[in-house]
Amino acid sequence: MIGFEGAGLAVRPAGGFAEDVLRGLSARRKATPPKWLYDARGSALYELICEQPEYYPPRIETALLERHAREIAEAVGPDALLFEYGAGSARKTALLVAAMTRPAAYVPVDISREALLAAAEALGSRFPRLAIRPVLADFAAPVALPLDAPCARRVAFFPASTIGNLDPPDAVALLHRMRVQAGRGGALVIGVDLPKDEATLVRAYDDARGVTAAFDLNLLARVNRELEGDFRLSAFRHRARWDARLSRVEMHLEAQEPLVAHAAGAAFSFEAGETIHTESAYKWEPRAFDALAAIAGWRAERTWTDERAWFAVKLYEAP
Repeated sequence: MIGFEGAGLAVRPAGGFAEDVLRGLSARRKATPPKWLYDARGSALYELICEQPEYYPPRIETALLERHAREIAEAVGPDALLFEYGAGSARKTALLVAAMTRPAAYVPVDISREALLAAAEALGSRFPRLAIRPVLADFAAPVALPLDAPCARRVAFFPASTIGNLDPPDAVALLHRMRVQAGRGGALVIGVDLPKDEATLVRAYDDARGVTAAFDLNLLARVNRELEGDFRLSAFRHRARWDARLSRVEMHLEAQEPLVAHAAGAAFSFEAGETIHTESAYKWEPRAFDALAAIAGWRAERTWTDERAWFAVKLYEAP
């Protein structure tokens, strides 16, 4: 059964799009929060990114979940309530739910109404006895979740290395919110992308078919659609950069020429080569991530990784 939390309501994500664009493009180093990449078209393009041969994380994580879902489910235990921030298509969630014993409920959270409802309906069709309570919200800020279903324990599920999109202080804050919502005895199952060679990382975020470039440029198309913008997309180019010092891949939209663009009633000047930083993807050493999670109140329990140690699925518990 599906009870859509906020159905029929205009649920406004925390931090408006116009405000973030005005603030971010007026800064000395232009940047926008990565959440705004995920409108309906952006979410669809992200699903295509996951099919590109260069983008290894979804393939490796899916293989790990297929191989170890039973072990993870046994560690989680029966009658657990699962909640997931940034649920997207929830395809990986289905692998875990299928292995769980009598899952009590599933609470997906996403900023995209279309993606959220599609995921809830897909899981509802596959698991008709599972109570599904979708929440339309931006998890960058605290979100009240319907976690009141009777259950043995609450489990946060956060796959797809989405935690890597957050700067470390924000990652700690989110992990801590998950810890509070999971409660005493709760658990966290999370996907973490690990460091590897620069060439592999840059290719993963700049595929040969240009799907990631289209995903990145869709941000400007969204500005044009929703904020009366006049950005000329052909004047910008998608760039992926590896910052070894910060251990992260950065996505940028780079101006190819000097220009002035308008949106939300404001004008923004660009020099040739100036960029808008649209997303970061941190790559965490396993022990460093364990330390990060410990700050948020989680205790490391199990780690599953592939043969090349490119990606990890990790289990944490609330002591």
